[in-house]
Amino acid sequence: MYEKNRQSELLINLDAMEHNYKEIQKLHPDKKILPVLKASGYGIGARNVKAFIDKLGIDIIGTAFVDEGITQREYLEYEGEIVVLNQPAKEEVPNIIKYHITPGVCYIEFLQELNYEAVRANEIINVHIEIETGMGRTGIQIENLNDFIEKSKKLENIKITGIYTHFATSDTDLEYTRKQMETFDKAVEYVKGKISTIKYVHCANSAAIMQLGDFPGNMIRPGIMLYGYFPDEHIETTVKLEPACVLKSKISFMKTVEEGTSISYGRKFITKRKSKIANVPIGYADGIRRSLSGKGKVVINGNLAPIVGTICMDSFMIDVTDIENVKIDDDVYIWDNKNIKIEDIAKKCGTINYEILSTISNRIIRKIMSE
Repeated sequence: MYEKNRQSELLINLDAMEHNYKEIQKLHPDKKILPVLKASGYGIGARNVKAFIDKLGIDIIGTAFVDEGITQREYLEYEGEIVVLNQPAKEEVPNIIKYHITPGVCYIEFLQELNYEAVRANEIINVHIEIETGMGRTGIQIENLNDFIEKSKKLENIKITGIYTHFATSDTDLEYTRKQMETFDKAVEYVKGKISTIKYVHCANSAAIMQLGDFPGNMIRPGIMLYGYFPDEHIETTVKLEPACVLKSKISFMKTVEEGTSISYGRKFITKRKSKIANVPIGYADGIRRSLSGKGKVVINGNLAPIVGTICMDSFMIDVTDIENVKIDDDVYIWDNKNIKIEDIAKKCGTINYEILSTISNRIIRKIMSE
């Protein structure tokens, strides 16, 4: 319905994503890439995720939840391996088996339930086990690893094919990351001594991929860098990324108002001169933060225009008084990766580029740029 009615679009450049993927390959040519395509590919949309997968012939992907895997498997007919990187709930066991999902697991009761249902279905289920090394979230604690492994060895329909961990500070504190690596190395050595079916060992996220070359494993998990964005602006790296997403809308209405006119809810902006005000039909229900009210800018015809007044649920207003030849239906770029970067918006909102990109709502059309 939105494709017929909305003027606002998130444009995705698959060529840029392919470039970024190949840059990652150059950095670590000896590592298998597990592209992290969770949250509908950080917001680009499940169908565009599939288009990216097909373009590069990718045979294994990472998601956050089982449902994301089901979308790719059932509705978009992806036939490769799908690794879920968060511990699923027991209620998801039937779907893990039905859709041939490889879950990340870290508690034995779940694995026992998965094995019980796998035996009934006469299926062998691949799993990756997660090790807690300092993230403080999920994962098998080192002191519990022996008990977990000994019990898992008794589960005849479970095949442990991977072992992984999550880095907590690979973008900001490499000393702590190296401590995590040491813990992970020991866990991997122990597990490999007990389990002969380990195929993949992985720990490196985008920041580690960019900054470290000595991390354990034969697989890497790029996320934000696939889309051409850096995990942290202070990261020093030689990798050349191309931003893959542009968010744009259009001017839907314009008017000229006198000095002293209030704009939007709360009358927080009052014009100080005769002004030309344009309406942009995209708002906080679409992912445009209200915190940009009165301090954000947009790009029109290569010029910056300030957001004025409070951002509304479905629209916001901009002052285009100083821009010539502005008219209804002109393109308005919330970010264009040149004049305004997604990181600029994140700073103004007190957050990170991940959040800005991944929370663009489903009301916004997703389009591949070449279309």
